[in-house]
Amino acid sequence: MFDIQSSPEYRPRTDLLSGLTVALALVPEAVAFAFVAGVEPLVGLYAAFMVGLITAVFGGRPGMISGATGALAVVLVSLVSEHGLQYMLAAVLLMGLIQILAGLLRLGKFIRMVPHPVMLGFVNGLAIVIFMAQLGQFKAPDAEGHLQWLSGAPLYTMLALVAATMAITYFLPKLTKAVPSSLVAIVSITLLTAGLGLDSPTIVDYLRTMSGNPEASLAGGLPSFALPQVPFNLETLRIILPYAVILASVGLIESLLTLTLIDELTDTRGRGNRECVAQGLANVTCGFFGAMGGCAMIGQSMININSGGRGRLSGITAALVLISFVVLASPLIELVPVAALVGVMFMVVLGTFEWSSFRVMTKVPKSDAIVIVLVSAVTVATDLAVAVLVGVIFSALVFAWKHAKVIHVVFETDASGRKVYSLRGPLFFGSTKSFLELFDPKGDPDDVIVEFQHARVSDHSAIEAIDTLAERYLSLGKTLHLRHLSPECRKLLRKAGNLVEVNVIEDPKYHVATDALA
Repeated sequence: MFDIQSSPEYRPRTDLLSGLTVALALVPEAVAFAFVAGVEPLVGLYAAFMVGLITAVFGGRPGMISGATGALAVVLVSLVSEHGLQYMLAAVLLMGLIQILAGLLRLGKFIRMVPHPVMLGFVNGLAIVIFMAQLGQFKAPDAEGHLQWLSGAPLYTMLALVAATMAITYFLPKLTKAVPSSLVAIVSITLLTAGLGLDSPTIVDYLRTMSGNPEASLAGGLPSFALPQVPFNLETLRIILPYAVILASVGLIESLLTLTLIDELTDTRGRGNRECVAQGLANVTCGFFGAMGGCAMIGQSMININSGGRGRLSGITAALVLISFVVLASPLIELVPVAALVGVMFMVVLGTFEWSSFRVMTKVPKSDAIVIVLVSAVTVATDLAVAVLVGVIFSALVFAWKHAKVIHVVFETDASGRKVYSLRGPLFFGSTKSFLELFDPKGDPDDVIVEFQHARVSDHSAIEAIDTLAERYLSLGKTLHLRHLSPECRKLLRKAGNLVEVNVIEDPKYHVATDALA
């Protein structure tokens, strides 16, 4: 459970430097989301520390970064405004318990059934949201305290520093990958700004602008334990339960989608159910230690992955460095120009957006293209969880319409006298019965081939159906060959695993919604 080394690509030095980069990027995000939720900055910073540390140690996706997020902040703000901080802490605690229960009930597998067009729309919408969030850094308060767009020299300075940060982040890896380019960019721009005395907003300027307090600082102590100061009765439960359910759902959807995205980027597989439990444990801790709770942060996770962070050490480092900034080194971190962090986030936007989706839009079915655009638009207009829900429902309706005839088969006899069943359509819980009825084990020859090249195995019910089919043929002393199954299918098959013919070049790669690998 506590494996720090988590992949063949694990490099402690890279993880340490990547974690430091992420910690720098976490500070303004945590402060901003605390203000969105209507609480003090330290409440957000403590959440980034505790959620980040606990999920890094116990979570199911090494390399993924968690902390205080905007998706949860927008839900919390109404609770805080109506009932205060203590009720928020109670809701966060209950949210964590719900998430732990979801993990124990092994509900994490269902994220594997999110269609690929929904994932494309999700990451595209997310990239747009991250980009739009950075635009607020190009504003400054006027004489009356109202935020106005920068103009003149301050704007040109800001743009130049952002461009310089992006240039370092982009070009440095072409020269060396010894250190994360985003970390070098942040440190270089900070030194340049301080050395030349450039008039560019820093993190502490941002904090003071947001809070309206000219003496505001990031300095603070360690979080302390305390029970939420609320009446422990049914009335309190009535108030916090709706918020807790929404928070738990939003947090898990965002975390599990981030997990899936990192799986695809790193060609590995995280454990969704374990991540649910870890997220829940982190939020329960937040409820007891005065923090606003959190979930996976896709932008920071992308910074970590792009910087080479692959192991648990990267997330642990980010969390510990963050709390060190708060307790020991706030004067130093407050000097970092906001422009440097904006430049890093702009590079995240460019790396997150699926530019290939423009190309595939004309090649995929119209329904898939509509899903990509729909999910992206809803993500920007509302939030990620709602967008994914809308996309999944739309895709499910399209799927039901297209696959009303369920699975079917085309069969032939090859030159060797073997009967070949070529499957067409998806094999999932709704089509397993029809799948088994397609075959005639008693009447078939002694050598039979089942071709899955034009089919897709979607869930564990489909795996069980393939095992059942294999058992029927083997009990009659006949030979069964299974072709073009994904590596995950081969791993999950118990009775038919040895019957699969492996073709590394032609075999498809896709995930199966199952508890066995989660």
